[in-house]
This record gives sequence, structure tokens and C-alpha cells, in this order.
Amino acid sequence: MGRPKGGKNKEWLKEEKLYYVNLILSGEKTAHKIQREDGISSGMLSIWVKKYNEGGIEALKNKRKLGNPLAKYSRRKELSELEQLEYENMLLRIENLRLKKGYTQEDVLIAHKKLSEKNTK
Repeated sequence: MGRPKGGKNKEWLKEEKLYYVNLILSGEKTAHKIQREDGISSGMLSIWVKKYNEGGIEALKNKRKLGNPLAKYSRRKELSELEQLEYENMLLRIENLRLKKGYTQEDVLIAHKKLSEKNTK
């Protein structure tokens, strides 16, 4: 497992966290050995163990949401057919949420214009 190449800010799944917590609690490996082998901070591992001891597997669940879900689609030049459908679906869901809240396309454009004017001053 371990950290993927190219980035420190990996979002760990609760199953992955549980795997490492179980290694530590069963005594198979120490946090320092996991740090050396898999590149996961021993401090992070100790936080996971503490959370697990206090609240079980649900405490290992990520609390914050990931960033912009559209970013992975908008940065690529070509999308597969499935990715195109997922992207279109997300755009329609966002539009639906905006309409439910009473926003129109014009409201969004006006807010964007105000924000860009504010940033240029």
C-alpha cells in the first residue's frame, strides 16, 4: 500500500487506515517500521490508533469532503464515454441544486463578475 508517488496529501480510506491500525494493535509491526517500509508518518499512524480506540472503525472515516469533483474531468483533453457521462451528470446535478436554491445562470455570472472585479482592485 503506502503513499503513492507524487503527492503527500493522499486521502486514506477507512479500510486502509484500519489495515495499518490492526498491524500495530496486533503487534505484527510497529509504527516506526511501517513508516520506514510504507512511508506513512508514525504520528499519523498514532492518531489513527487513538481514533480507533476511542470510536472504532467509524472514527477512521474521513470527515471533510474532497475538493472540486469536476476538476478531474476538466483538466483532461479526452474523456472516455463513461467519464463524459459522469461529467455531464455532475454538471446537471450542480445546475439542479442551484435551481433549487433559486440561483439562475445570470445570478452566477453577476457574482463571478463582482468577484473578479474585487480581485483586480
